[in-house]
Amino acid sequence: MKTKIFNTSRTDLLKASELIKSGDTLAFPTETVYGLGADATNKLAVAKIFQAKGRPSFNPLIIHCSSIKQIKTFAKWGSEAQMVADKFWPGPLTMVLPLLPNSQIASLALAGLQTVAVRMPEHSIAKSILQLSNTPIAAPSANPSGAVSATRAEHVVSRLDGKIGGIILGNPSKIGLESTIICFLPEPSILRFGAISDTDISQKLGLNLKKTVENSKISAPGQLSSHYAPKGSIRLNSKVFEKNEVSLGFGEVLCDLNLSQKANLTEAAANLFDCLHRLDEIGAEKIAVSPIPEEGIGIAINDRLKRAAAPKKI
Repeated sequence: MKTKIFNTSRTDLLKASELIKSGDTLAFPTETVYGLGADATNKLAVAKIFQAKGRPSFNPLIIHCSSIKQIKTFAKWGSEAQMVADKFWPGPLTMVLPLLPNSQIASLALAGLQTVAVRMPEHSIAKSILQLSNTPIAAPSANPSGAVSATRAEHVVSRLDGKIGGIILGNPSKIGLESTIICFLPEPSILRFGAISDTDISQKLGLNLKKTVENSKISAPGQLSSHYAPKGSIRLNSKVFEKNEVSLGFGEVLCDLNLSQKANLTEAAANLFDCLHRLDEIGAEKIAVSPIPEEGIGIAINDRLKRAAAPKKI
């Protein structure tokens, strides 16, 4: 397969949107990570996402939309959803909602569930592609399943060139971590940590969120125990680095790579996946990571690191 490369001009975005309309796949930047998108109503197009990523069919996809009106055509929209949308959309937050009967969303994108994960991104290119394609777009992160998520166009090119229809060469993702996921079924819960913390949501919405990121049943993307993993093994909370380890530091520590020398958690989140890609590039077999504060977006960073360090499933 010949992967088409697009820049961010209006002409190229129009051409890129035609890939979505024609049932092909397209990698594009969002504020969180790069997504690999396809028409969510086209089962063959959605199947191409799973094929390109090697993604297990029991792992559902997030459906990206250009408007709440579009979401209401396939998901049940209530007062709680509206309250969340008013505060956090467009932005890095995903909601899991009940699926409407006779929904046009491809069943493969839902992994057989009667719920659907939806998001309205704030990134200008993502919004343009959604508007120009005029369809809901199923879009997981643009990387092989279980591997490190892509936050730069070159990450996508190195892993998926020749396997997908097209790639838009945008700037690095601003946030660098996938969206926070919440649901209201049967009670308000966080299913995946992200840039918007449970504290942010609780304070702005007056909700007491239960944390259910670990769940025996997959009900949303990003819940696999082993995920976001580089090729080497990872040792977490390392205050001392061993000679045979490649070190990933945080703060003022002597190390090979540093997430943030200023110990800035927002900077660390933006750099996390890029650093993991770089560790792969240098062939790191044993990786030691400095302790990361369990606060704010640090909770999401630690969540990704724990999944990256988990035993890989064969």
